[in-house]
Amino acid sequence: MSRLNPVVAQTFVESFEIRFRGRVQGVGFRPAVWRHARELGLGGEVLNDGEGVLVRARGERTIINMLVDRIVGNPPPLSRIDGIEIQLCASVLRDDFAIVDSLHGGAHTEIAPDAALCADCARETTDPFARRFRYPFTNCTNCGPRLSIVEGIPYDRVKTAMAAFAMCADCTREYRDPSDRRFHAEPVACHACGPRAKLVRLDGRSFTFEQFSMLDDVDAACSLIQKGEIVAIKGLGGYQIACDATRADTVRLLRKLKQRDGKPFALMARDIEMIRRFCTLDERETAELTSPATPILLLRANGSERLPDDIAPGLGTLGFMLPATPLHVLLLRRMDRPVVMTSGNLSSEPQVIRDAEMKERLAGIATFALTHDRRIANRVDDSVVRVVAGRPRSLRRARGYAPAPLALPKGFEAAPDLLAMGGELKATFCLLKDGTAILSQHQGDLEDVATFDDYQKNLALYASLFEHKPSALIADMHPEYLSSKLARGRMSGAGLPLIEVQHHHAHVAACLAENGYPLHAPPVLGIVLDGLGWSADGTFWGGEFLLADYASYQRGGTFKPIPMLGGAQAVREPWRNLYAHLMAEMSWPELTMNFGELDLYSYLEAKPRAMLDAMVRNRVAAPLASSCGRLFDAMAAALGICRDVQSYEGEAAARLEAMVDENLLINEDEALAYPLTVPNLAGTGLPYIEPLAMWHAVLGDLILKTPAPVMATRFHKGLAKAVAAMARKLAAPSEEGKRRFSTIALTGGCFQNRILFEEVARRLEREQFTVLSHARVPSNDGGLALGQAVIGAAHLMKTNENSREGNPACVSVFPGGS
Repeated sequence: MSRLNPVVAQTFVESFEIRFRGRVQGVGFRPAVWRHARELGLGGEVLNDGEGVLVRARGERTIINMLVDRIVGNPPPLSRIDGIEIQLCASVLRDDFAIVDSLHGGAHTEIAPDAALCADCARETTDPFARRFRYPFTNCTNCGPRLSIVEGIPYDRVKTAMAAFAMCADCTREYRDPSDRRFHAEPVACHACGPRAKLVRLDGRSFTFEQFSMLDDVDAACSLIQKGEIVAIKGLGGYQIACDATRADTVRLLRKLKQRDGKPFALMARDIEMIRRFCTLDERETAELTSPATPILLLRANGSERLPDDIAPGLGTLGFMLPATPLHVLLLRRMDRPVVMTSGNLSSEPQVIRDAEMKERLAGIATFALTHDRRIANRVDDSVVRVVAGRPRSLRRARGYAPAPLALPKGFEAAPDLLAMGGELKATFCLLKDGTAILSQHQGDLEDVATFDDYQKNLALYASLFEHKPSALIADMHPEYLSSKLARGRMSGAGLPLIEVQHHHAHVAACLAENGYPLHAPPVLGIVLDGLGWSADGTFWGGEFLLADYASYQRGGTFKPIPMLGGAQAVREPWRNLYAHLMAEMSWPELTMNFGELDLYSYLEAKPRAMLDAMVRNRVAAPLASSCGRLFDAMAAALGICRDVQSYEGEAAARLEAMVDENLLINEDEALAYPLTVPNLAGTGLPYIEPLAMWHAVLGDLILKTPAPVMATRFHKGLAKAVAAMARKLAAPSEEGKRRFSTIALTGGCFQNRILFEEVARRLEREQFTVLSHARVPSNDGGLALGQAVIGAAHLMKTNENSREGNPACVSVFPGGS
């Protein structure tokens, strides 16, 4: 904490400037300073500017220190102080203390994430005697929209989607009163002057409100949902689709209309007690659900009541969230059962945010829409979180978390401003500025044209909000990623250097950066388990053991490379991976002789095997991939869990995880886990995980008709044992008796699997390794941009590229090797 020198005499009245940096704008920071300063009898002023919040205070040094202590000890709920600087002030200050207008300047502060309705506003919204009773847009400085409505900085009303709404006299009085919790709450409004909710019918037919038992349009929407209707809801960062989650026929209809075959639906419940009817929650999960971020939280579906299987087909979890806005609070007040609250779109498209689009794109899904006249400036999806090994871990970082910056580790103080473009699936981008990383909200899959357009729009938005001018661009080295192609186009257009980063190196670096691992610390073992990533040698990786730091990496081990039959088709059809795995371990005659009695054999026999074998033999549309994700697909296909087609990315692996018997996981003999060995590849000598013995055990268990939960459990345990064995092998002590590394970073989308993560982490910690993992940043491709950014910064600082002049260059950063 910054404090003034106490040695100097305390009785002199002096003037000081106190600079607060961090999340300090739009969160009630200035009124908090104002209240404390007035209570302490200080003179001066407080204001917002491009750097954060600036306090100019006049008084004795001991009193100034008391002011700083009070603010740091009791900051506003949504604020976060990253730095404090104090210096003498030469200005003549007023005797009283005031809040003054914002100063415009370079943007060096941060935009707060959207925050869920606070307890005070919730009470007002449901209090019949309050001015804002049943007002769907109640908010204050401690809650409400931020990123979803902002268009510029400083964060003032004229630069938000609220600019169109002139405040009434009562709201103006609150807005201007520093003692009111709505002081300079930019979205402040009420029934008289603010946005209004309206229920409309999307099929063109007329209706009358007399049809419903209702208080207002929001209550009418509740009645419609109770009657089994599907209703579009204009939420905070985009339209949502709602229906009664207990009506199996309505849920099935929604799947059909939304063209969403198997992907689980998100749920919203009125309160925690309702969620407990369907799931069990511990203290950590309860705290996460009720936090200002109010994410979708994945919970075990083991409550006393059950919802239709079509909510989350084949999974043992449900994704619940609580109402984040007063509109949702009012909508669910009379709803004594959960509702589906899924994104307002057709499957694979981005969430609808514009009213005109809603009428075009959602009319075929919902009969009614509860809309309103406040524009959604920026699309922000719901965040998804899961508590694993006692920590909340982000699976999708969006509403409630983005764009809160992440502090960079020690050694990155001089990191240049740069832009990392991220990946193609679960895309995000990342800005480095002022020693922090600003990771965007989840964008989606860039293969969709509308999503790619929104991605580019958000790049421009962030550049404007943060007045960001990168000195370099960072991208994945994959030649076909749309984010990388865009970076290459910008490189030539803007005259900026482009640094291309290997996919799995970026995963490791993201994990290191999130955990504050210093720039100049020793290399770690990065265990990266995911689907696919382009490597420096032009092949596909996906199960990698990299000895890495921010500057470079060396491939220490891998999974066995297996052909992807049909290329991208193998990602969609798990049986292709099963066939490829089996044929990599044994011939078809051998499979026929030993396992021909299996239904699985008959299934594969009916496939176009001659064509598939020719693809492998001629190396046509059958690239080798050392993918852990494809191994999960193959195992799920073997068990018949998800054999023909995956309806969404990761479905096979998710269903396989859900099949695990956790009692068996703990109590069954370790020797019964499926065996995977760790030999060396011929030619290169690179250690690899060999599943030959595993497949013989799996096929043997199928002959014995071993239950699928037992087999899924043995697979997870065996894989975790093999991963830990590889780590031990790579860490083998040198001649000096020291391990090659003592820290291991677990990253990649496969570590979203709770069973795999906990089993691997437990075994490594038992071996006295320090294990780093993800929490605030997704382990999947949603975290790639952060890893790219810190790798790029390390490279630029090392080579002084940021000060070099001349033609722009495209370089690959330390591709490493086998």
